[in-house]
Amino acid sequence: MAESMEGVVTEGDQPKPENVEQKTVADIRANFALLERAVTQFDTRFTLRALRSISSLRKKLDERVLCSVIVLTYSPSNATARVLIEAINMDGEAIQAVVSQYKDEIMQQKGSPKEPLPEVDVYIAILIQVYLYDQKEFEEGAEFSTQLVDKVRELNRRTLDSLAAKAYFYFSLFHEELDPKPPSKQSPLVSIRGRLLAALRSAVLRKDQETQASVTTLLLRNYLATADITQADLLVAQTQFPATAPNNQVARYLYYLGRIRAIQLSYTEAHEHLTSATRKSPTTTVATGFYQAATKLLIVVELLMGDIPDRATFSQPRLERALEPYFRLVQAVRVGDLQGFLKIVQTFASTFHRDGTYTLILRLRQNVIKTGIRMLSLSYSRISLRDICIRLGLESEESAEYIVAKAIRDGVIEASIDHEKGFMQTKQAGDIYATREPGEVFHERIRACLALHDECVKAMRYPMNQHRLELKNAQEARDRERELAKEIQEGDIDEDDAAGDFDGL
Repeated sequence: MAESMEGVVTEGDQPKPENVEQKTVADIRANFALLERAVTQFDTRFTLRALRSISSLRKKLDERVLCSVIVLTYSPSNATARVLIEAINMDGEAIQAVVSQYKDEIMQQKGSPKEPLPEVDVYIAILIQVYLYDQKEFEEGAEFSTQLVDKVRELNRRTLDSLAAKAYFYFSLFHEELDPKPPSKQSPLVSIRGRLLAALRSAVLRKDQETQASVTTLLLRNYLATADITQADLLVAQTQFPATAPNNQVARYLYYLGRIRAIQLSYTEAHEHLTSATRKSPTTTVATGFYQAATKLLIVVELLMGDIPDRATFSQPRLERALEPYFRLVQAVRVGDLQGFLKIVQTFASTFHRDGTYTLILRLRQNVIKTGIRMLSLSYSRISLRDICIRLGLESEESAEYIVAKAIRDGVIEASIDHEKGFMQTKQAGDIYATREPGEVFHERIRACLALHDECVKAMRYPMNQHRLELKNAQEARDRERELAKEIQEGDIDEDDAAGDFDGL
């Protein structure tokens, strides 16, 4: 009987809703202390710690928790409190119920009224943004976020930089969900570009690198959503992404940059940016979606470059199911099966449209034909153009002749065409280790490792104001030396006693 009851949770063991609510309120208010320490010590690490807690708090957020935090933080006549209360759409009776619940604590705070810091105001506003987004109240969230970013821009406090970056992120996210949605040119995304560009100018002038990095990635996302590739390219050319930006922002920036270069046919640059983006992607399950999106685009770019992705990529637990259409696509491209390729594109067209890779995949048709020709050149030393036409499913022998000639000119295969007799003659393959290719590949790997080492060194953190402590210690040492020299001059101690156990040379 005891064994059968094992693992059964009784009614008394379950946490009461009131206890969960009070614990959530206490956790949020505990983050206020971190924000105050960030302001007094001018250290952004405490602000980042408060922001990281949002991921664990958002599941417990509701209008009652937010109202409790506002009531316990602000005085009843505070203007900011009224704006925040209006944003969560609570009726008067519910507000009075919360006030009566915390009546004793509110009375204790009346004796020592203390206005909260602007950082606390913005932190609570970000929690309200998260709550409105999870509740899918996009219109209310867009209006509230617009007021919030305007207020943040007016404050101009460096201790608000990390919070401002998060506020702009949700500001853009709300407008993405408003109708008409992108890629429509009438989308509200187009209307917020002015605010984002103004925020970028202000961030650069104020040397607010976190907001600068966040707004730059949001603008690139904005331009790509409406297919304004030229404007996105101009933004990249005329701005400089901050070198000290957080790793997550760097990964996003590299991903958008890789997408821009892929659309512009610069596949080598796109491959470099996307490879760096996947390497910098967070390993947590929260960032799985970003890692999948970057890997999908990277696979398509590798195929467009004429390379075949490593099979181990498709067996990763986080990618196995998401990459199934791309795995089939790679199989068709690898063997040069043109009919199979067209069938896969037609079957998974909706998936490719959703991933934003459909137009790039359509460019792969020529690559599939080139791959098929390469496979035929490896299999046969001599093959007729008619057989090539039949095996690749081409329209005519003239098309096969043109495609083979272009593949020879592009260096895809080493062969020659006999136009009179109508066949392709493959040249004897040489020893690849007698060429420069192995050395160039080895050099690329060494360069990637050195770049990773340099980035790790740049990312190292050092204690704040450590140089001031060293200056203070040096000043104390100089003062001790002066006192010692003065005592020697006055004759209180001689030089041998002052030296102690040290034997000078």
